[in-house]
Amino acid sequence: MPTKTIAYLRVSTEKQADRGVSLDVQRAKLKAYAELYELELVEVIVDAGHSAKSLDRPGLQRALRMLKDGDAEALLVVKLDRLTRSVVDLGTLVERYFAPGKAALLSVGEQIDTRSAAGRLSSISAGSAAGRAGDSRRCRWLEWWRERRPPPRSPSSRLVSSVQPMRSLELRL
Repeated sequence: MPTKTIAYLRVSTEKQADRGVSLDVQRAKLKAYAELYELELVEVIVDAGHSAKSLDRPGLQRALRMLKDGDAEALLVVKLDRLTRSVVDLGTLVERYFAPGKAALLSVGEQIDTRSAAGRLSSISAGSAAGRAGDSRRCRWLEWWRERRPPPRSPSSRLVSSVQPMRSLELRL
């Protein structure tokens, strides 16, 4: 018997839609995965224009409510970063909704299926990588910014510049 599944799609910006994670691309991947693994898609829920920094998204809250009410047995995403970029939030979701005896979390990109202990463990590992991807972007921005600003004047540089004239004065004597 096919597993009753909710497909969850999300993009946070127009820019993402142009870079291959558009809603149409996500929808096509999830439908193909569902056919391959005999999942019955009971609903496709979309959060367009919502960041993954928070779990407070209308579509996600609806999907979670459906899982809790027993309207579906699994949540299917293209990649975990479509669900959340926070390891803490992912841990909360796994504990509340995707623990043994509860609904399954299925991810196409990371090949995760939390119906097994190994799948639950790999979901946390992959979620950690998704969180680090956001950190990596922030680090690259900071590096860019640091390269373009003038170097700070440290107290030691002022000390060196004030000592140098004294040395030249000493040499003259």
